[in-house]
Amino acid sequence: MSAVNGASKTLKILMLHGYTQSGSLFNAKTKALEKSLRKAFTSVTLSYPTGPMKLRASDVPGFDSSKVEDESDEVEAYGWWRRSNTSEPPEYVGIEEGLAVVADTMKREGPFDGVMGFSQGAAMAAMVSSLLEGKSRSEAFKAAMAKSKLSMSYPSAFADLDHPPLKFCISYSGFVAPGERYAAFYEPTIRTPMCHFVGSLDTVVEEARTNKLIEAAGGPTRTSVIVHPGGHFVPNNRQYIDTVVAFIKAQITDASPSTKQEESVEDMDVPF
Repeated sequence: MSAVNGASKTLKILMLHGYTQSGSLFNAKTKALEKSLRKAFTSVTLSYPTGPMKLRASDVPGFDSSKVEDESDEVEAYGWWRRSNTSEPPEYVGIEEGLAVVADTMKREGPFDGVMGFSQGAAMAAMVSSLLEGKSRSEAFKAAMAKSKLSMSYPSAFADLDHPPLKFCISYSGFVAPGERYAAFYEPTIRTPMCHFVGSLDTVVEEARTNKLIEAAGGPTRTSVIVHPGGHFVPNNRQYIDTVVAFIKAQITDASPSTKQEESVEDMDVPF
């Protein structure tokens, strides 16, 4: 699959954008990564679907209505769901539709080797990785529904999806969906090897939320955790891109994901 081992199979990665973005915008923001992937692997296909939820300008964090001249409130921004704060724990309104778009992309353009996501897209990437882990996951949803009336049922779009488990998941500023409603995504823990990127100055997704996703993916002993000295964005410096390439190579060449890997920015050797 890679240039390293000389195989010719195409490496396919599903790319999931963040809240208020789109597939095309996420594509533009990951051009440097795409370039390096194409150098490292013989054949690469990156698929960038767009979330089904069209957002209004007022849905965008930091929106200032006093600066908007167009009363149409239209903006090219999308999401995989909207978080409702009227219920406790919070509900992700429209998540079934978001998952359906992902499932449809997998049917049409897959099978995929792995998934990569940013922020809300990273949370979705973890959920998708979980859902593709087989019968044990669907049984976890059944058990959760029997335990709590709030629990989400196993997404219908994935019930008949014929797709193998993913080999890897790359998460930039990811987080766990909160509360018992979505517990079945993470209990039992996600087995798919995951590489987490955490911005030390990220004020959008708090460190505690990302840490919960790390724990839900089997904890640091089964994942890689990379800290960068920035905020809420996909880091495009060479050292971070090289880390992604190396992580993917390790997973598609059947390298063990069980070794603890925690790196920070200065020397990539300081524990997170």
